[in-house]
Formats: sequence, structure tokens, C-alpha cells
Amino acid sequence: MADVTDATFEVDVIERSKTVPVVVDLWAEWCGPCKQLGPILEKVIAATGAQVELAKVDVDANPSVAQAFKVQSIPAVYAMKDGQIVDGFMGAQGEAQVQEFVAKLLPSAELSEIDQLIAAGDEASLIKALEIQADHPGAVVALAELLVGQGETETACKLLERIPESPETRRITAMARTGDVGDDVDATLAELLLTVKNDDEARQKYVDLLEVLGPDDPRTAEWRRKLSAALF
Repeated sequence: MADVTDATFEVDVIERSKTVPVVVDLWAEWCGPCKQLGPILEKVIAATGAQVELAKVDVDANPSVAQAFKVQSIPAVYAMKDGQIVDGFMGAQGEAQVQEFVAKLLPSAELSEIDQLIAAGDEASLIKALEIQADHPGAVVALAELLVGQGETETACKLLERIPESPETRRITAMARTGDVGDDVDATLAELLLTVKNDDEARQKYVDLLEVLGPDDPRTAEWRRKLSAALF
């Protein structure tokens, strides 16, 4: 359980809900039904063994969060997954109703099977995961990267069309386009830098290589600066 404020809501609720379901309890000190509901929420959510988390928001002290949820009365409870509201209720509820509400947020056996297949990581397991859920982002990305490594770039790119664009999909698409550039990426980038201004193909390969390096590689920012200097 966490007490969440206007300042911490983005990290503690929005971002956190992309990893684990978060139940947001909007309450106030003067609200009697809130005091009845609060302990029930805490008990039921604690029983999930951290598969669901509780975020408590005092609406009097944190008006921005209350406004974001368009709260008209409290207690108001919302369930969030992947940064989105997926369920909710208003008013005090009994323990049985709260248990039913929270149970909907728990990972299903089917999803757990997908997670296990992705963790296995081999091609057969990843294909089986996609037979269960054809657009599962984790399975799509893992299989596409595996296919690129096997040289099946066209199949990999087609597979990536099943899910929205993301840094991971861009990285794998870039890998498919650049092929094996060997260990000395810096030498390849330096050579491409000489022609990026007037050569569209060289510029695309240069950008692709930066995607392959990724934002966490300290070289990426430096090579981006060199690209900007060369182009402008």
C-alpha cells in the first residue's frame, strides 16, 4: 500500500500500473464510508501477494488527482492497468464485492502460461504463446528478434505489424534492415557519416544503427549529435 500524492501519481500509479495492476482508493479524512472501505481494500489486496497494489489518495490534499478522475463523490475506487482505467466503483462495498472486484485484476492461468512460454524463449515456445494470444507484445518482440537473428527478416517485420510501434519494434526493424554489421559499429557509423547528407540509403542505415545501439548506449547520443552536425 502506498499513499499517493499529486506529485507522485504519475510514477506510483500510471507507470507502476504498466507492471502490476494498481487499485486507486480516493478517500478523505471526513468520509465515514471511506474509513469502512479502506481496511477491506487493504486486507483483500494484501492477500493477492503483491499481484495487485493499492494506492490511497486523500482527495482534499491532492485535488489534481481527484480532478483527473472527475470524482463527484467518495469513496471512489478505480483499477488501473497499463496506464488506463479498466474498472471501478463508488461507495462503500462489502468484503465479498471487493474480493470479486480485485479477482478480476489477477493474472489468469492463460496469461501465466504465456509468461512461462516467453521465459522459455525458444522458437516453438514463442509460437505457442502467440497461438494463445496473437498480439501479445512480449511474445511478438521476442519471436521477431529471434527470426531476425536467423535471417528471416521479412517474416520478422510482418510479425511486428501485429502490435503498435514501440522502441523495441523500431530496434528490431532496424536490426532487420542493417543486417550483420560486425563488432565495429563505430567504424561503420563513421564511414556512413561522410555521405549521410546526400545519400538517403546511408542516412537510413545510420539511423537504424542508432536504433540498434539503443538509447542506453552512451555512444548513441554522441553519434546523434554528429548526425545533426552533418545534416545541418
